[in-house]
Amino acid sequence: MNLKKTKYIFKQAFKNLWRNRVMGLASIGSIAAVLIILGFILLIVLNINNVALVTKETFDQIAVYVEEGIDESQIAQMGKDFGELEGVLAVGFETKEYALNKMKEDWGEDSYLLDGLRKNPLPNTFIVQLKDVSYADDVTEKLKAFDGVEEVSFYEDAVNTLIVIADFVKKLGVWLILILLLISVFIISNTIKITVLNRRKEIELMQYIGATNGYVRGPFIIEGIVLGVIGSFLAISILIFGFNYFSTLLSGRYIALLSGLASYIISVNLILKDLIIIFLTIGIGIGILGSLISLKKFLSV
Repeated sequence: MNLKKTKYIFKQAFKNLWRNRVMGLASIGSIAAVLIILGFILLIVLNINNVALVTKETFDQIAVYVEEGIDESQIAQMGKDFGELEGVLAVGFETKEYALNKMKEDWGEDSYLLDGLRKNPLPNTFIVQLKDVSYADDVTEKLKAFDGVEEVSFYEDAVNTLIVIADFVKKLGVWLILILLLISVFIISNTIKITVLNRRKEIELMQYIGATNGYVRGPFIIEGIVLGVIGSFLAISILIFGFNYFSTLLSGRYIALLSGLASYIISVNLILKDLIIIFLTIGIGIGILGSLISLKKFLSV
């Protein structure tokens, strides 16, 4: 294709975009909506999975709650027996009085609410430190078998919950994205259809004098690509702004809670290059697909 034909194709594409700018904006908005949801779902799933993984590898402690009425000699023997289990690195002990005082410190100004307790409801607790997280299941089962053990608490339930949430978000996101993809393709194809109808006589004349399929399709495909590119960069900009805004908002309100999790959070900036490639690929793909669908239906090319 020579330079003159290329200039014509691009000129017609941008002219069509201007003529149908309202529908074009709707197309850009639908593409951006798909990609924004995709980006947020991707970030949510990545962060949940990362927190679950780090938790699994880092918080390798098991809390063993002791039954009420166990005397000091029994507690000492239990601690010794726990330490001899395979996979246990160290064993610590927290009295229920220590646990209550710690709770009062954590509650701060509201600690006076605990002063009216007639009886300390917290149990004496052993903190069992594991050599490696791989010993967790085996050690947990052995600890439950000891006399005097009321309950054994481990992070595993929390990690499994995080994984379940991530899986749910992933599945929900796939359905949302598929629905929005179909809507985007529909809007773009209708945008192109308007242009095709307006230029049908011109297109028929071009075909009559021997214009090739590529020459006829060119302006419409370029139009779809431009809509896809604009929608992609709009989505990336909104995603970056939105993620940073909510991160700042949450860290301001829940700074104590998030300070420990900050090092585990995957920022949008860390995967920005990958997002740009993914967004551009999907955005341009939606634009081209919408163009081809409208051309296939209305043109005998």
